[in-house]
Amino acid sequence: MEFSIAATLQRKGRAPLTPPMPFTPRVPALLATGLAALCLVAGAAHADEATELRALLTRGEPAAALQLAERALAARPRDVSLRFLQGVALMDLKRDADALAHFTAMAQDYPELPDPYNNIALLQARAGRLEAARQALESALRNDPGHRIARANLGEVHLMLAAQAWELATATGPVDVPLLRRLEAVRALLAAAPSAAR
Repeated sequence: MEFSIAATLQRKGRAPLTPPMPFTPRVPALLATGLAALCLVAGAAHADEATELRALLTRGEPAAALQLAERALAARPRDVSLRFLQGVALMDLKRDADALAHFTAMAQDYPELPDPYNNIALLQARAGRLEAARQALESALRNDPGHRIARANLGEVHLMLAAQAWELATATGPVDVPLLRRLEAVRALLAAAPSAAR
């Protein structure tokens, strides 16, 4: 599963420019490249559990998904894809502190995977910590320079950082019409960011 920065706050009805930034999960649009490869290697029982977890998340049943993930992980605590889906369930339950700790532990256990970093960025962005989100996305891209969602998210974070800087500049000085136009353009870009389908 991959997450896009643009849709999360839009889905929650938050304004796109105020912290936390608009960062929307794409659940379960695509499974991370590394995680997808691991799923192919996993057994049929695991595939069924992962499929059921994704279905529960897609149907908007994160509590049931979390319970299933916990049961499955009791038998296979090092299963990467089940751990990832458990973190997604925590995010969908809006247990952001738990989800951040979960994905941080995943990033420590599997530092080569980009997707935990992408989700760390989502959680940091939700909390309004744009610089931490940028750093997490850069870690994701060091692991997989072709990770399309992380690259798109990094672009959105850069736009949000620019908007944040320009908002401060317009609030602390005389009216600068070209700067206001740039700020309006960035706001329009962020507001027009496509919502990700669940």
